[in-house]
Amino acid sequence: MGLVIEPRVADAAPSRRVWRRFVVFGIAVMIAVTALGARLFQLTVVDTAQFQSLAVRQQQGSQAVPVTRGLIYDRKGRKLVENVPIFVVRVRPGEIPYPMRDAVVERLAQLLGTSVVDVYETIDRSAGSPYDPVTIAEEVPTSVARVIAEEHLGLPGVSVDVMGRRKYLYGPLLAPILGWTGRVSADDYQELRSDGYLAGDTMGKQGVEATFERELRGQYGVQQVQRDAAGRVVSVLKTLTEPEAGASLQLTIDVEIQREAEKALEWGMKAAGLKRGVFIVMDPQNGEVLAMVSLPAYDNNDFAGGISAAAYRKLLKDPHKPLLNLAISEQLPPGSTYKLVTSLGALQDRKISSRTRLMTRGYILVAGTKMRDWNPYGFGSINIYDGFAHSSDTFYYQVALKLGIDRLGYWAHEMGFGRKTGIDLPGETVGTVPTNDWKMGVFSQPIYPGETAQAGIGQGYVAVTPIQLITAFSALANGGTLYRPQLVRKLLDSKGRTIKTYKPEITRKLPVDAGVLRTMRVASRNVLVSRHTLNFVDLPVVSAGKSGTAEYSVRDSQGRLPFHSWFVGFTPKDARKKASDPNGFKASAGTDSQLAFLAFAFDSRTRGNAGTEIAKYFLQLHYGVKKDYRNRDLLVRDNFYGQ
Repeated sequence: MGLVIEPRVADAAPSRRVWRRFVVFGIAVMIAVTALGARLFQLTVVDTAQFQSLAVRQQQGSQAVPVTRGLIYDRKGRKLVENVPIFVVRVRPGEIPYPMRDAVVERLAQLLGTSVVDVYETIDRSAGSPYDPVTIAEEVPTSVARVIAEEHLGLPGVSVDVMGRRKYLYGPLLAPILGWTGRVSADDYQELRSDGYLAGDTMGKQGVEATFERELRGQYGVQQVQRDAAGRVVSVLKTLTEPEAGASLQLTIDVEIQREAEKALEWGMKAAGLKRGVFIVMDPQNGEVLAMVSLPAYDNNDFAGGISAAAYRKLLKDPHKPLLNLAISEQLPPGSTYKLVTSLGALQDRKISSRTRLMTRGYILVAGTKMRDWNPYGFGSINIYDGFAHSSDTFYYQVALKLGIDRLGYWAHEMGFGRKTGIDLPGETVGTVPTNDWKMGVFSQPIYPGETAQAGIGQGYVAVTPIQLITAFSALANGGTLYRPQLVRKLLDSKGRTIKTYKPEITRKLPVDAGVLRTMRVASRNVLVSRHTLNFVDLPVVSAGKSGTAEYSVRDSQGRLPFHSWFVGFTPKDARKKASDPNGFKASAGTDSQLAFLAFAFDSRTRGNAGTEIAKYFLQLHYGVKKDYRNRDLLVRDNFYGQ
């Protein structure tokens, strides 16, 4: 029999399972391919326009449109400041590809003649975002600027721009008034960025440049721009916000009077070997400051051009404080010039009258302590006219004790002492007016009688600023109106048209009778007529005023204190003497006064009053007096004590 093999039915099941798996896999592949194809179609066809639009938007951005800073003029339209175009090199750190960073910085340092470290430090100190421009160098020579511009492909993120740099046409002459502009610091930027400032911007740092920063700066505009792959602007698409040009300032300062004041002060300082001094000229009828000189000064062009750290440190360490405007920021004992406060207060409070006579000697006893007069013999029995004219200390000790420290303090405050005058400059200080409340607050003690007597002659705790003192004497000269000292008269547009006029601002009317003011104007004239100021009265210019010598610090080997010298005065409208009226002074002056002037000589210690000689020379210069009335021998320096 042959072998017969029967087929096995169970072998068909695995074949069917393989087939089903193949079908499922094929379906899955088809679904995946279909999905990928659909996505590819969306990306290549449907979303093409969207990505193109996004790419365009990524190349677009906004940028600020800087405006020219306003100029500054004196009262007669003389230009004091101008904007000089310069090339600046800026870097946007975020636009420098990281692998190229070192090469870009090294090339910039080479072209600019600086060190790689300095460039890196400047970039790292930037307060803004990595895409804000950082100023690396200013006043770049044209040849260097051209090379940097030509190498733009190898210097991504680097740009050469043109900007205006401040040029101060009179340098140190007006520096304490104008101040300077400087780059916005990192701390400043955090506060100012919301006001539209950019990292690397400049702003006013001192003087009217700082006080009127908002007006001078104007407002940046905003443009929508197109940039290339390196971040450079290739076109301006549209202006989103129009820029607002900075306004210009017209000051109350007269450059010619400023020159006269500086010349007089420089002469006196050189002749007496002084290191610091102040001269101020004011119109007493409205508070306008015609001149303000503070020496030593600095050149604000050094700051506008980017002062070095070493040069700045040198100025800061200078013991004679050239960066400080001494006219408003230095607190000093006023000496006998403060006797105006004591006089007005005692007369108005009826503690004395113009006819009251007091006995003066070489000293008086106050609470058992000898308080001496500058004149060791005294002046005998005198009234306020002679007491003020001869500056008798023992006369004013007695008047101050009659008045009392709190009423003396009240009248000092009424005349503007112990508070800021409000002059439109930064950095003004308030000084000190002693009262019982003041001393209790500071020392937890009341004022003693001897301290009241000292305050009556402007010594002890009393401290004033020169601007406060001339403001007070201006109120005497004009009939009792205390004005806020004013430095800016007008805001002007780019075509010189007036935008705003700053009118004189009255701080207060002195609560003093006209007769009291008249008495003190006559007493001020007597200071000169009595020849307490020697030949001052011989000038063919009518004036009145008060000299002062103020002791301070510690005694020398002979027991003498060093001292400052003051003179503060005023002239009538028609100040030149006439043959028919050799005196030419009207005590009723009120609206007749033309100029108030103040001279301050720091640490003078001269034979005579240095402030008086400086003031005298100013009047000679201002009124064109040909004959020289200066007493140079009075400026011999030692530690004399006289006026």
